[in-house]
Amino acid sequence: MTTLVFGHKSPDTDSTGSPIIWAWYLNEVKGTAAEPVLLGEPNTEAAFVLQKWDLPKPRIIDAVDAGAPVVIVDTNNPAELPDAINDADILAIIDHHKLVGGIETKGPIDITIRPVACTATIMHDLMGDDAAKMPEAIKGAMLSCILSDTLEFRSPTTTDRDREVVEALAADLGIDTAAYAAEMFAAKSDVSAFSDAELLRMDSKAYEVSGTKFRVSVLETTSPGTVLSRKDALVAAMPQVAEEDGVDQVLLFVVDILNEESTMLVPNDLVKTVAEKSFATVVGDADTVVLPGVVSRKKQIIPNLSL
Repeated sequence: MTTLVFGHKSPDTDSTGSPIIWAWYLNEVKGTAAEPVLLGEPNTEAAFVLQKWDLPKPRIIDAVDAGAPVVIVDTNNPAELPDAINDADILAIIDHHKLVGGIETKGPIDITIRPVACTATIMHDLMGDDAAKMPEAIKGAMLSCILSDTLEFRSPTTTDRDREVVEALAADLGIDTAAYAAEMFAAKSDVSAFSDAELLRMDSKAYEVSGTKFRVSVLETTSPGTVLSRKDALVAAMPQVAEEDGVDQVLLFVVDILNEESTMLVPNDLVKTVAEKSFATVVGDADTVVLPGVVSRKKQIIPNLSL
């Protein structure tokens, strides 16, 4: 039976590329039939990466059959996975986020969670000497995942190991990482074709803080003004998105990659309280607040959320 490999809903570059990388490894090195799949449409950066390295877009699924063998990558949070994930036969989890809890397995499994910036970095190390067997396209996917998750090493989640793997891959591929990262970020910044609701869900995850459920959305861009010009429409779309997604409030952070800061939209008193208590800032009557140095949801936003 073919093992499905997938990441979280609202797939970014890591949750698009890492299933492809690990499915290649299982098929070509371990001799295990595997297929990469997605839990949604890849974002614009991930779509660019697929095209750049001539990688077929994995098919999109919204459910897994009971008993189906699966490998979960780039998340361990049941809220980011198919509803019946615990009915599947989970074989392994490879992740770089904090342990959330709630996943149940049918027996002992391989779990690797390491404090690096990207799942693909972990995969490179798990492969060991077999990493040298990766074809150019898989190396390109791995390089792209790490550059994306580290924001080309700007993110505070970046580790020396992430840098080392990028340097080795870039040398093998003959890639100028700065130039390539600029191409990736330009693709990520082109959100003109997306509706306001789609933007709010594009790179978002659900979290609960003191009994209040939030959808925490992050838009990383080299052109924050393009997104912020849609501020009023985005705020207007938040209540419907929250209702449809079963959360109390959408939080939106527009990350300025080049200036290394975030602008948080402040549509109401609840979000004002979150902003002031979480980031030691004063909002006043403003409908946005700039958070210098805040670029990482995993390390700087989620851990600080407070009511």
